[in-house]
Amino acid sequence: MKRLSMLLLMLLLALVLVGCGSPAGELDINDVWGRTSPAAAENGAFYMTITNNLGEDEQLLGASSAACGMTELHEMYMKEQDVMGMRPVEGGVIPIPAGETVTLKVGGLHVMCMGKTQEFNPGDEIPITLTFAVSGTREVMAEIRDVSGDQ
Repeated sequence: MKRLSMLLLMLLLALVLVGCGSPAGELDINDVWGRTSPAAAENGAFYMTITNNLGEDEQLLGASSAACGMTELHEMYMKEQDVMGMRPVEGGVIPIPAGETVTLKVGGLHVMCMGKTQEFNPGDEIPITLTFAVSGTREVMAEIRDVSGDQ
């Protein structure tokens, strides 16, 4: 009887562990960074790489940080006469298709930090909360880098 009870307990434990496993994967958020920006500059931007291993489409819905009065998801685009412009992304979200990687980079998609509340100095780490449609919220740390030119 004791042996049967132990066997049933082990079987139950195995079932529980299988049920707790992740069915597909998760989002990988890497290389989160921002440029240096003096206190006099009202705005800044954050960049990163997001890989969707969820097994289903995801969307970045928004971001927030105590270092910003407000944030928006933005993109750079080509205006008339080969002039670059910047605008909020269409629909206010960044799609992240299943199995794909989306790069937020200089000259492309980015998290715009408006009304900065602090100076961005090299080596600073700024917490950012990202909000996703499927995955909920994720906090990441943006490393402030002193860069010249495009990354």
